[in-house]
Amino acid sequence: MDCTCRNPIFCVVPPYVLTQVARRGSEKQREWALRSLDADTTIRHARAVNAKARGRKGPVEGPDALAAAAGPGVRNRIIWDARNKWEVTGLRRVRDEDDGPTGDPAVDEAFDGFGDTWGFWQDVFNRDSIDNENMPLRGVVHFGEEYPNAFWDGRRMAFGDGDDEIFLRFTKSLDVIGHELGHGVIEDEAGLEYWGQSGALNEHFADVAGIMVKQRKLGQTADQADWLIGAELRGDEFDGDALRSMKAPGTAYDDACLGKDPQPAHWRDYVRTWEDNGGVHINSGIPNKAFHLLATNLGGESWGKPGRIWYDALRSPQLTTTATFRQFARITHRAARQRFGTGSDEAKAVREAWADVGVNFE
Repeated sequence: MDCTCRNPIFCVVPPYVLTQVARRGSEKQREWALRSLDADTTIRHARAVNAKARGRKGPVEGPDALAAAAGPGVRNRIIWDARNKWEVTGLRRVRDEDDGPTGDPAVDEAFDGFGDTWGFWQDVFNRDSIDNENMPLRGVVHFGEEYPNAFWDGRRMAFGDGDDEIFLRFTKSLDVIGHELGHGVIEDEAGLEYWGQSGALNEHFADVAGIMVKQRKLGQTADQADWLIGAELRGDEFDGDALRSMKAPGTAYDDACLGKDPQPAHWRDYVRTWEDNGGVHINSGIPNKAFHLLATNLGGESWGKPGRIWYDALRSPQLTTTATFRQFARITHRAARQRFGTGSDEAKAVREAWADVGVNFE
């Protein structure tokens, strides 16, 4: 594995899960797992081309006629159908902003999920689409053959249909849509490098984005929510609750084919590995737990005070592209002090949440 990878594919299903399926699954399951792992190499290269950095502002969207035509603050969603091919361009458009439902669940779920995510960033953080410059939300559905994933490639989201045994179609999960589009926000604001602790923070904030979008849609407070990522993706042969649990990292699944959820919930159990870009999907469980603790300790809505603190931290000039957990924790504490006051309950709760997961920043 290339430990210097800085332009990876942002997929919601980690590569180690597909590797386990390739080792343990049925003949059919091994076939689609290997095919998907091979495809991810090409997709990763495509994203590297799309994600030419311009400082902290992440990928260059370039002159965008779609955004210009829509005007600032105007929602603009476009969905294409890949018809189970491995392509994201040259496809037939199946739904635009002014179109009604198509009757294809994948098309309509992606379209509605984009709307919920766009509305979240606009209404909660006054953000004009994921790049704050009215970037159109583009989606490709029915991507690949039994493709068990969804990804953000720097310009668009693509959704696989799953194998219908372990994984169902990936448009079913709003938090997955919010997660993947959250990577676009992260690219634009912080450009966190996708390796080790900074990569785990990248995955963590994408999970935070996804969970906030879902909880707001459902009207749930922090203590009412399940804090699960990807629960809607489970097929009949998925033995577990979800892909990840922010409330209880390491407990999301324990499956004969997928293996056991490897996420730690505390710094003492941090996993040092060359796989998964240095464990980006694994060690994100530690800051995930910290955010869950903060939200439930403060009470109310996760996208309220906790979400505002995390968003301020993401946009902080002190947040470097190679930030560690300790550095990010310090920045969130500073953000809480600046927004709510040095001796505030919010600042105290941030410090306690990080301490509870073993990340001490002083």
